[in-house]
Amino acid sequence: MWIAIAFLTGALLIAGAVSAQQFGGGSPQVAIPVQPMKPAPPGLLPPVTFEQYLARPVDVVQAVYEFAARHPEVLQYVPCYCGCENLGHKGNHECFVKRRAADGRVLEWEPHGSGCTICVDVARDAMLMFNSGATVPSIRAAIDAKWGARFPSHTPTPQPPKSAAAPRG
Repeated sequence: MWIAIAFLTGALLIAGAVSAQQFGGGSPQVAIPVQPMKPAPPGLLPPVTFEQYLARPVDVVQAVYEFAARHPEVLQYVPCYCGCENLGHKGNHECFVKRRAADGRVLEWEPHGSGCTICVDVARDAMLMFNSGATVPSIRAAIDAKWGARFPSHTPTPQPPKSAAAPRG
């Protein structure tokens, strides 16, 4: 009887460790190849179709959508913690931009982000850090530290390249 309990306990521990490695529970991140996205060209962006409920005031939501359009080199390396990996999202950028052309133009917005407080707040944190001169790796580390401590689940977002630069300007 004790042997069966010990065996079952060991099997559960092994299964838990394998599950944690598969779903990002503290294991080293696997390098995921990333196709760099071009930012939206200067000029007007297409109008954003908002969810009926806005997560934050309209000016904040609009600023985050514009940041996502103009700075995919930041948000494609920032995970989201709202559970939107279940929608197929790979990073916070996909909470706001559904499709873009090869030249960076936004072809379709993702409406999910406008109604999700976590999506907006993660992107706003990244935007404020970027605008203050932070590099993409330091933004990622700060977002992981702040949001990862609160929410164990996140999108399968690749780490930024070590050479990711600070804001242009």
